[in-house]
Amino acid sequence: MDSSENDVWITGVGLVSSLGEGCDAHWQKLTADTQIEPVLETSAFAPYPIHPLVEIDFSKQIPRRADQRQMGKWQRLGVYTAGMALADAGIAGNETLLEKTNMIVAAGGGEREVTVDAALLETIGGPQDAEAIRNEMLMNDLRPTHFLSELSNLLAGNISIVHGVIGSSRTFMGEEMAGFSAVEIAARRIQHGQGELFLVGGAYNAERQDMLLQLDLGNILWTGAYEPLWERHSKGGGMITGSVSAFLVLESKKHALARGAQPYAQLSGIVSGRSTRTQKQALRMAEQQLKMLGAKVPKGPLAFLSGACGVEPATSQERAFAQYLADQGYDVALRGFGAILGHSMEAHFPAGLALAALASSKEQFYRPFDASESESPSTDRAAPIIVTTWGPFHGEGMALVEKIA
Repeated sequence: MDSSENDVWITGVGLVSSLGEGCDAHWQKLTADTQIEPVLETSAFAPYPIHPLVEIDFSKQIPRRADQRQMGKWQRLGVYTAGMALADAGIAGNETLLEKTNMIVAAGGGEREVTVDAALLETIGGPQDAEAIRNEMLMNDLRPTHFLSELSNLLAGNISIVHGVIGSSRTFMGEEMAGFSAVEIAARRIQHGQGELFLVGGAYNAERQDMLLQLDLGNILWTGAYEPLWERHSKGGGMITGSVSAFLVLESKKHALARGAQPYAQLSGIVSGRSTRTQKQALRMAEQQLKMLGAKVPKGPLAFLSGACGVEPATSQERAFAQYLADQGYDVALRGFGAILGHSMEAHFPAGLALAALASSKEQFYRPFDASESESPSTDRAAPIIVTTWGPFHGEGMALVEKIA
């Protein structure tokens, strides 16, 4: 691959999910000799299974209890994982580096106070002074940072407060493509010399009744007993969400070398698009994105970390794209990482990118994430990795991750 001072290197990774906390925990479970089993919670939110968050001691990255109390769980998770990425990159506590670290965060609308919502609804059609009662409840029952739900940019603000990241800050909303755009914008800015050091990522708490309600209204959730990701199409498809947070430090090659940083991998290409999902347009978009990456994806062994969500017809089209790659002469090793992490909305693409960076640094790809015939064993440990994320309704992104020579 061509080398440039503005190549985008991944120099820090923070990752937390149902499988564990940190890169080592995920690597050990995803490369074990036995078939990986997804961690599921099937009763608390029945009939919807979810992948719950591993138990975390948030005080390791958020020492002040006052800071923890004013954050919802998704914010604590994001702030915690951002701190992991900064520490992994050797930036945490370094005021000089934190001063120049730019931050791009992908966030949803924040968590609601479900108990307050329910109590407010109960006042409808109640006593004549119901409006006064509701106003009193809003003043007394919500945390200071809440106005029914948390503002999305509070995650970036709390990362700045807790970890001292004081470069530029930007927050994207928009589910899967928010996470993709956070990485894409950071990479473009590095490539064009508009920044040298970025913290990017997102967090998602799947253990939320309000989010399950919203997703169920879209008729996209999987219900009942667990089925492997690539097998759900036979029963109409569906998404199983997971509590995940992933943050990465992206850095220019020049800056990383100057400070002696140890990179995981290079982000060699990244492209995004949006199709209407009619007449296999998502598949055509993926084919077009592969052409845009061009010579950066040479024929031969290719690892494929798919962010397929389980929803139809998007998941079948992504599986068809894997077959298209094989037809074009690629020796494809497909892995659907949503099968073992769950689908994590804004955090989904950063999580896939974290797994790709980790595999590149180890020069080894993951064993199949499920036992379906869709996921064949890897044939080359040093293969480049493409990472995709498609939302259930729209938005398609593709990135290429390579080992640094």
